[in-house]
Amino acid sequence: MLKRVHFPASILPYLLVAPQVIVTLIFFIWPASQAVYQSFLIEDAFGLSTEFVWFENFTYLWDDSHYRSSFGRTIFFSACVAFLSMAFALILAGFADRVIRGSTVYRTLLIWPYAVAPVLAGALFLFMFNPTIGIFPFILEKIGYGWNHYLNGGQAMFLVIIAAAWKQVAYNFLFYLAAMQSIPRSITEAAAIDGAGPIRRFATIIFPLISPTTFFLLVINATYAFFETFGIIHAVTQGGPANSTTTLVYKVYNDGFVGLDLGGSAAQSVILMILVIGMTVIQFRFIEKRVQY
Repeated sequence: MLKRVHFPASILPYLLVAPQVIVTLIFFIWPASQAVYQSFLIEDAFGLSTEFVWFENFTYLWDDSHYRSSFGRTIFFSACVAFLSMAFALILAGFADRVIRGSTVYRTLLIWPYAVAPVLAGALFLFMFNPTIGIFPFILEKIGYGWNHYLNGGQAMFLVIIAAAWKQVAYNFLFYLAAMQSIPRSITEAAAIDGAGPIRRFATIIFPLISPTTFFLLVINATYAFFETFGIIHAVTQGGPANSTTTLVYKVYNDGFVGLDLGGSAAQSVILMILVIGMTVIQFRFIEKRVQY
């Protein structure tokens, strides 16, 4: 006869999850609900009068060519940042995993850039690529290529992509290195004995085994490119020239805090939130099927 075990009721589990629930309610659920509510309003610049207009703010955004163009610009920017930061981190982790002498110092130096604030990372690249005093424009001028990201939109987009990817490489490197070090050495050693070279071992053994980490980093990097790159764009280009680097998150700031279009800015934030949630769902629904756990 089976006996059922009954545990006495305890308030401890609720106390343990209470801080996280409170933080989520205060810093996510409440601001998100306020943004949804505000997206149905038209307010004056001082917030003294409001008018409930239903979906008029969303309709205006649909007819705004500048907002529609920011969609494609954001997708291109996010894809480039995610690909570059993950690719370079994977290469660095592969080399770092093979280092024996001085490995701790080497890995620590590669992780340090993640501690740099986004604004400081943007300022660093702004000085290095400054058309007047920057080292890279000086080198490019010697080979006959003129650099001025203040006037050239393509150069400005390239600069913010490189700055944003550089900032995220250290984070991806940390996870990739941990994933590679969790692979038993006996597996790669057996493949090496069978005659598999380093590239083949990486392509057929290491990369498939770290696919869960790759999927996790894909989700994290996509979210990072959509939201956390605001500081870099603001420090380097401020969305210019001619809105060539204005992504969706920067347009929310520009319309809400500079243009004081509070209702329109809230509508943009709601669309951005839905877009990121939908993108994450798609990643878990389709891309995760290719992950080998």
